[in-house]
Amino acid sequence: MHTTTLSGYGLLRVDGADARAFLHAQLTVDVAQLPPDRGRRAGWCSAKGRLLATFLLVPCGDGFLLQLSRDLVAPVAKRLAMFVLRAKVKVTDVTESWPQHGIWGDGAEAKLGALGLSAPRDDLAVTQYEGRLALRLGSDRFIVLGNTGLTPDSDVQDWMLEEIRAGLPMVTQATQDQLVPQMANFERLGGVDFRKGCYPGQEIVARAQYRGAVKRRLYRLRSEVPLAPGQDLFTDDLPGQASGTVVNVAADEALAVLTIASVEAHAPIRAQAGGGALEVLPLPYA
Repeated sequence: MHTTTLSGYGLLRVDGADARAFLHAQLTVDVAQLPPDRGRRAGWCSAKGRLLATFLLVPCGDGFLLQLSRDLVAPVAKRLAMFVLRAKVKVTDVTESWPQHGIWGDGAEAKLGALGLSAPRDDLAVTQYEGRLALRLGSDRFIVLGNTGLTPDSDVQDWMLEEIRAGLPMVTQATQDQLVPQMANFERLGGVDFRKGCYPGQEIVARAQYRGAVKRRLYRLRSEVPLAPGQDLFTDDLPGQASGTVVNVAADEALAVLTIASVEAHAPIRAQAGGGALEVLPLPYA
């Protein structure tokens, strides 16, 4: 069993009488029908349908907590607040007042019990106890929000490697406003609802889905050379031009958006033209 402080993540709180309606109108998922014991992955897009942020959305009291990349907290909070207008909504950065921990591996459920939290049964289910929340991510991974007194025994990079192996991307400053949700496999992760009403970029996202306009997808890679979010990748079948972008990196693995045709043709993928080929690894939901 491992525990870590999620230092690479930030947290926004959106509350007020109109918080649910406000987020429903802004995000790529149906917030109006979201139960109080269920989290969702959600995207927030520009008018051009590009992801400005990816969220883990968690109901909390009469509002919601939005987990996102820490380097996007300030700009996203500022931009979200611009859309509040006359709505009764408050957007607050609570990163420092709401500690975030990851717990995973054998014994993770017992550890939650020791903290007074019952383990959520299903993926993205939420339990609460005395101002703390637990959310399940898969079979044996949990996020705990709130003061716990936990002493971490692992680095946050270990947690991020688990996220990569689960195929769960996070938009950061390096990739902001570059990807439509489908490029990040977000509709496969339940992060896009095509039956809900309008949200920023909705027409472009829907057109990409129904007209087969998505030419790039998220893949998992292993690399012998260091990679960085936002870095261009290259394939032999498209010489002289970038054909992919690194999204997230931990240890020697990465999530990257690549041209579908290149991957399906088994064209070598390289961090630089003429460099060694990167290995394409399976995703659990592929």
